[in-house]
Amino acid sequence: MNNSQKNPSVVVVGGGTGMPVLLRGLKDLPIDLTALVTVADDGGSTGRLRNEMAIPAPGDIRNVIAALSDAEPMLLELFQHRFNVGNGLSGHSMGNLLLAAMTSVTGNFFTGIQEISRVLNVKGEIYPISNDSMSLYAKMEDGTVVSGESNIPLANKKIERVFLSPQPVRPLPNAVEAIEKADLVIVAPGSLYTSILPNLIIPQIDVALGNTKANVVYVCNVMTQAGETTGYTAADHVQAIRDHIGSGCVDSIVVHNEPIRKQVREVYAEENADPVIYDTERLLDMGLKIIESDIIDPQRTTLRHDTQKIANLLYSMLDNNT
Repeated sequence: MNNSQKNPSVVVVGGGTGMPVLLRGLKDLPIDLTALVTVADDGGSTGRLRNEMAIPAPGDIRNVIAALSDAEPMLLELFQHRFNVGNGLSGHSMGNLLLAAMTSVTGNFFTGIQEISRVLNVKGEIYPISNDSMSLYAKMEDGTVVSGESNIPLANKKIERVFLSPQPVRPLPNAVEAIEKADLVIVAPGSLYTSILPNLIIPQIDVALGNTKANVVYVCNVMTQAGETTGYTAADHVQAIRDHIGSGCVDSIVVHNEPIRKQVREVYAEENADPVIYDTERLLDMGLKIIESDIIDPQRTTLRHDTQKIANLLYSMLDNNT
């Protein structure tokens, strides 16, 4: 097949709740889709399995598998089922247990993901950003260090930087190669310091983002997050990424440009979260291309990007690349 017939290669990097929303819309488009997923989570079922089995965190991977799967709805419901009876299974999700079991059977976390992806008819490739179990730490501006992805926002202090341990953290080679060969790299919305940056700061991933010929686009969060990005503007989000991995890694930013409904703002205000201000002048001064659009789902009281709107917007960026 010659290049003119080949589907463009799109890589999405992230974790948390924002990534599956993007992937659900992108999976039906004529692209070769790859998801690079964080494995630094340490809360709930994921944290218990990590500690007991010394495997990378399965939770974000599980949600990405569900988002990209074309399996029967009942099978997906089973995969996402969370036990809530008061025994040893309480709090565990079936998908996390399956990923842990398949890692045990195959002897390798990544191979386990591939096998479950095959069974659940996943469209695209899913790569853990690393095959290693790792922990996330944050150094706060007051000099204190907080360990654990789930504990960092609870400290409610201004974060100076995040880092991973134990070192050296080794990236999955497939993940590095995917970024290097991509036509478009999308940094998904999500918790900036605990879902996004744990991927970007892995050695070789940062270098690949700087070297790729692809347009690297950051889909900016719509709301700030207490304990992580309180008071952050859009440019502050990008600056945090630059402070960690250098200034040549993000080319474009996607921002939502419509007002947030009052009743939605009030719900978020209770969590000390506010709409992210898009400081256009500063973004332009940073050399970023700004893509503005109405990209949230208007039906929801919890703000989420609209799956189809954001997918179509990102897909249109491929035309602009050529």
